Amino acid sequence: MPLFAIPFPAIDPVMLQLGPLSIHWYGVAYVLGIVFGWWYAKRLVSNERLWTGKPPISPQDIDDFLIWAVVGIIVGGRIGYVLFYDFSVFLENPARIAMLWTGGMSFHGGLAGTIVAMILFARRRGFSIFSLFDVIGASVGIGLFLGRIANFINQELWGRPTDVPWAVIFPAAGPEPRHPSQIYEAILEGLVLFLLMRILTHGFLKLRQPGFVAGAFICWYAVSRIFVEFFRLPDQQIGYLASNWLTMGIVLSLPMLLIGIWSMATASSREPK
Repeated sequence: MPLFAIPFPAIDPVMLQLGPLSIHWYGVAYVLGIVFGWWYAKRLVSNERLWTGKPPISPQDIDDFLIWAVVGIIVGGRIGYVLFYDFSVFLENPARIAMLWTGGMSFHGGLAGTIVAMILFARRRGFSIFSLFDVIGASVGIGLFLGRIANFINQELWGRPTDVPWAVIFPAAGPEPRHPSQIYEAILEGLVLFLLMRILTHGFLKLRQPGFVAGAFICWYAVSRIFVEFFRLPDQQIGYLASNWLTMGIVLSLPMLLIGIWSMATASSREPK
């Protein structure tokens, strides 16, 4: 046991109890992340300096897309978790699928659900799905950060046993100090990702090349997720898919990496309409 292992802070997953109504940190993180993403996306499409001429997407489009995004994130994220991570348990008790407050959301599923929503919405409005993906990809970093912090509070997705000085003892995981892999993901997939997207949109003006910011978003998330998977324990019901390193998170992230590289490489040939 390391000398400076950090005990898990006693944080109740329920932020507020109002009679029979329980408000969980997990749900609050999703709401705050979506609200911030909506506000930031409207700022991006309101700033003509970032685009070549008038932005192809209007603030009103972002307002109208909000409900599409919420449905895509929640439905896709939950279905993705059910299919990829815990299908047998949900098959035995399908009612658990609707119990979102207990945790269990897949980023890859949420991404797929949001992409479907973006394709349908962009076709209806007549602008490039890549431009919409650029704007959304540049806006979600803070939401991802808050979601991983909520994972930490819920004592889920913890890391492998370790003796690093910042190891955390999660009571739900036993007495062994572990990597706080949720914090690693919050930093890499949240804060760092948001800053990188900010540099691309405001420093290099990459919104003028539809699909470049989206590709960079997918690439950075995939690389970050693959890196963290070497410190994070896989879901118990799945375990390692091969040897002692290949996980479902890595398998789902590798195609993302290739798609992101393709999207960046072909961005200069696309038009915003």
